[in-house]
Amino acid sequence: MIETAPGIESLTLNLTEETFVNAPLEVTFEALLEQLGPEGDTPDGQPFPMKLEPWPGGRWYRDLGGDNGHWWGHVQAIKRPTLLEISGPLFMSYPVISNLQYRLSEKDGGTLIKFHHFSFGSIQEDHRKGMTQGWKHRQQSIRARAEAAAKAKK
Repeated sequence: MIETAPGIESLTLNLTEETFVNAPLEVTFEALLEQLGPEGDTPDGQPFPMKLEPWPGGRWYRDLGGDNGHWWGHVQAIKRPTLLEISGPLFMSYPVISNLQYRLSEKDGGTLIKFHHFSFGSIQEDHRKGMTQGWKHRQQSIRARAEAAAKAKK
């Protein structure tokens, strides 16, 4: 049986979000690396540590121990403290490619994070629906971590 290919609209996902952080640029960038790495958690508060190698070509993956895990992507570009870009399938273990961009800039005495997630492929509907909540949680966690670190330095 041959299935008809879906239209291009159903094969793409494009999420953007801006988050203002009341913390310096460098502190916010470090909080970003921590939240995407060993300090990650889920929206329901469960630990979700990842390994992030913060250099061009570095891996971003979930280490489950015993040589088990899940590769999420590679660092495509990093320009400390203003850019982190990752490409790969992320949490989707099927034919899809994603590009994540975190662009940070100084604004009003703090940091503005511009987040962009673009995916192309056969994105499952349950993943499509959950992405907004998941990424929003990560942004909020990055903000909280950076603001707590900035407050602790004062």
